[in-house]
Amino acid sequence: MAASEVLNAERGKSLVDPPRNGEPQRKKGHGWLWFLVIVLLAGGAVWYSMHSRSKAAAAGPQGRGQGRFQAGDISVGVVSVGKRDVPFYLTGLGSVTAYYTVTLHSRVDGQMMKVYFKEGQFVKAGDPIADLDPRPFQVALEQAEGQLAKDVATQADAKIDLGRYQQLFQEGVIPRQQLDSQQATVGQYDGAIKADQAQIDNEKLQLVYAHITSPIDGRVGLRLVDPGNIVHAADANGILVITQVRPIAVVLTLPEDNLPQVVSEMQKRELTVEAYSRDDNSKLAEGKLQTLDNQIDQTTGTIKLKAEFANQDLSLWPNQFVNARVFLSVKKNAVVIPTAAIQNGAQGPFVYIVNADQTAAVQPIQVDFNEGNISVIRKGLEPGQQIVVDGQDKIQAGTKLVPHPSNLNLSSTPGDADSSTAGAGAAPPQGAPDDVSGAKRPQHRDGNHRPPDQAQGSPQ
Repeated sequence: MAASEVLNAERGKSLVDPPRNGEPQRKKGHGWLWFLVIVLLAGGAVWYSMHSRSKAAAAGPQGRGQGRFQAGDISVGVVSVGKRDVPFYLTGLGSVTAYYTVTLHSRVDGQMMKVYFKEGQFVKAGDPIADLDPRPFQVALEQAEGQLAKDVATQADAKIDLGRYQQLFQEGVIPRQQLDSQQATVGQYDGAIKADQAQIDNEKLQLVYAHITSPIDGRVGLRLVDPGNIVHAADANGILVITQVRPIAVVLTLPEDNLPQVVSEMQKRELTVEAYSRDDNSKLAEGKLQTLDNQIDQTTGTIKLKAEFANQDLSLWPNQFVNARVFLSVKKNAVVIPTAAIQNGAQGPFVYIVNADQTAAVQPIQVDFNEGNISVIRKGLEPGQQIVVDGQDKIQAGTKLVPHPSNLNLSSTPGDADSSTAGAGAAPPQGAPDDVSGAKRPQHRDGNHRPPDQAQGSPQ
């Protein structure tokens, strides 16, 4: 019998014969086969999904309409180096000081009967503050006036006797000595009358002191003594404190190295001083620089400056700490960049610039000064160059870049003298901040900026 016939016979027999003990084993083998098929399908689906994602990542955010780049290219934010006028300020820590501060004391002893002020009230010089009990001083005044009247009457009697003695002396009745004694008695009463008059004036002055008035224009502080208490001229705390807050002064300190600049500018014009809050976020007031101290503090190497503020809105209070900024001049046609673009290496500050072939290069720079969140560059950059401001931690010299416009620009930074000369890069996307005041300098996990090493092309 042929092999094919035998095989067909066996297949037919298997269909006709009832199931035997080997049949369950064949069903179990079919289950494993289906399991392997499902695993292969799932693996294929996972591979396809990962392959698709890798292609999308290689295409990047600018893949549609702008071509594709290689997977090793780094996307970074860039801006153009600008050129503009930038104001130059000197900043120092200042303390607000009242022009006049008076701790008001009673000049006489007595019981406080009445107060005429409210805590926090503004008063003018001569306004009533409080009254002490005037009755003891009134009684003393009347006593002095009574003594004066007595001495005046006695003096009149002595003068009459002096006239009689003079006539008797001319007639030769009495000796010269008796006449001279009477003249001395009249002189003594003259002195007593003057003393009585001085006592009267003193008692009147005590009555004036019993009515306490403000010696200056200013603001009344918290009351230190309540009505009904006995006050003394020797009390240490006084009755209240009055401070003049309109105008008010700010005393600030600057390093002695800045003294020549300040003196030079003060000879040309009156310098403006701005006072900012302790967090340096809000401007409190603007005033004028008044004077400099006459010596440098050798322990700190600083000099004190005093500025005057009108303080009509009471934004400044005595003993308040502020950040004071002295405006010196305007830096004309300065080269400016966002401070967030500056990195610090072993050889000093530097920035990453974008070459024509879209690669990164390290450019050492010299920073003149910072104003807000922009930096004025003395040397190292030219207007129009593209610099990296976002993503510096991912690149090094020679890295292939995919630049895109950053949200930062230099077009309208607060406090700029002339924003029309700004050399901003590409316009930021809609809804992005239009100045560098909200810029956040990119940081690593440790909070520090990564300086490049020599192998990465650090500035020499």
